[in-house]
Amino acid sequence: MSRSIDSENIKSGRKVVAVEKNSIEDLLKRFSEKKFSALFSETVELIFRCKGKVVVTGIGKSGIIANKIAATFNSTGTYALFLHSADSIHGDMGVFRKGDIALIISKSGDTTEIRQLIPALKLMNIKIISISGNQESELARVSDIVLDSSVKKEACPHNLAPTSSTTAALVLGDAIAIALLEKREFTSDNFAMVHPGGHLGKRLLLKVDDIMTKDDEIPVVASNAKLKDVIYMISSKRLGCTCVTSKSRIAGIITDGDIRRLLEKNLDGLNEIKAKDIMNPNPKIISKEMPAITALEIMEKNKITQLIVGDRSKKPVGMIHMHRLIEEGL
Repeated sequence: MSRSIDSENIKSGRKVVAVEKNSIEDLLKRFSEKKFSALFSETVELIFRCKGKVVVTGIGKSGIIANKIAATFNSTGTYALFLHSADSIHGDMGVFRKGDIALIISKSGDTTEIRQLIPALKLMNIKIISISGNQESELARVSDIVLDSSVKKEACPHNLAPTSSTTAALVLGDAIAIALLEKREFTSDNFAMVHPGGHLGKRLLLKVDDIMTKDDEIPVVASNAKLKDVIYMISSKRLGCTCVTSKSRIAGIITDGDIRRLLEKNLDGLNEIKAKDIMNPNPKIISKEMPAITALEIMEKNKITQLIVGDRSKKPVGMIHMHRLIEEGL
């Protein structure tokens, strides 16, 4: 079905993206300024040394950005909590404990809720980091650190709706989170522990051992097995291949493709052919402790559909097939 394209819609969309792109480029230039770089570095160090949690707060669109930044902190190794600024002045200040840090997101820095929140934070000796577009605001004045997220203009044609300003604040929050991730040496294994569900969880947590064929279901023949036994093993185990062993250790692999190529070349003396005569003596082997996604990457790189799973002594302990990985959604 054909779809009509309104050129004005495209023009409007491109203009918004261009304005926000320019705002991010301006933000990037600030990292070349000594003062901004020093403040950013101090922010990362202060949060890194924090013995408590980072309470990220804001109101309106800034509150939505604050919520996202808190979520990114938590998923990358920094203990954080989102607090709506309006809720904070109606009883939820109780989330703060000694050693916590307040990260306040505000374009103007002068909203009523923020002004009412500041005295309570000062009374509790809570360090305040602010991401604000107004360096002359009350919030900027009382903050221990203030990061400039100001923009030249919003993408809104009336220069009113928070667009470029919220994007700049979000990018700064992400920059802080990832700088902390790298400083903590937060690994993919750490990442997996806080992302156990869904497709991402499977990519990080699912091991070869969880999905490989095991025990009596592994197709295995000895290196001196006759061709008919090789064919029977491949057919009966239904994996399109068989592992070949010598003295119980992996010696090679034979696929149904190897059998077809053999039959195309030589139909004489088939009864004399042994597994060792047609096997691939350099099969790809993977450990059962490896992530399943690694098995997929090896298969894709080498254009194969099966992998032998071996232990440290090169004994076969399993077989993994591309179809199983597909079934798991990898």
